[in-house]
Amino acid sequence: MEYQWLKTFIVAAETSNFRKASEKLLISQPGVTVHIKLLEEYLGVCLFERTNKRVHLTEAGKMFYTEAIQLTKGFEVSVNRLHAFTEGYTRQWNIAISPLMAETILPYILRSFMNNHPDLEVSIRVEESSSIEDLVCSGEVNIGISALEATRKSIQSIELYKDPLLFIVPTDAYDDETGPVIDPEDYLKDHYLFTHHHPVVWDALLLQLRKKVINMRPMKVTQAYIVKRFIQEGLGTSFLPQSIVKRELIEGRVMSIPFDLFPLPEVKTYLLLKTLGDLEKEFIKKISQYYFG
Repeated sequence: MEYQWLKTFIVAAETSNFRKASEKLLISQPGVTVHIKLLEEYLGVCLFERTNKRVHLTEAGKMFYTEAIQLTKGFEVSVNRLHAFTEGYTRQWNIAISPLMAETILPYILRSFMNNHPDLEVSIRVEESSSIEDLVCSGEVNIGISALEATRKSIQSIELYKDPLLFIVPTDAYDDETGPVIDPEDYLKDHYLFTHHHPVVWDALLLQLRKKVINMRPMKVTQAYIVKRFIQEGLGTSFLPQSIVKRELIEGRVMSIPFDLFPLPEVKTYLLLKTLGDLEKEFIKKISQYYFG
């Protein structure tokens, strides 16, 4: 049984059309038919019922579809491991990280971390914080970096750092000494407020804001990097963790202004894992150096 027969069968099963399958696989339609016929002969069962121009899985085909998925995944994992070995990697480490932190802390940490471990193949999955604990629990990733603390007893949550929220607005033409007094309430009335790009703080934060600011205009934007770009373009304001806007503040692409309507909360970042080993300890140290160094 050949790997390509399985791939052809999977695509044909998902499209229910040999012509569409041929287009996706970049082979001829007769080639699809030949692959399916050879696979059926090898297995000794009929996998498809053919009606007019469409095909449908038989009961045996439906059962084998799940098996084919597992067979191809196992084959691809083995090939990837072989390639990694020939490229000098002898270990693999999978990380899940939330979008909030993927574009900020991760590049710096990875650069220095991987320099210390040239034999380590690192894979990154950018996932929402709500999904990261499940990935750690299932073993799909070794560690997760999340804005949410783990709820399962089998998963350790290590608090990496606390991050103050800052009120971030577009830059203006004034410097700190010559500019007019900035009133955060005026900013909130005159600009859109981008919300819900953090999984924890926004419901409580909006409740407090609505008590203080009349005619506020919230706009839900779920990705922090989009929020930062919108603020840089002068489209609105938001509250963002300090580490997320560290570079933009240094480079003068956005401003942080004092917010005195009520105390702003801190947000936390957690490392989620099952076992704390030497690699994990070193990774935590790298994060601490980025944030506190």
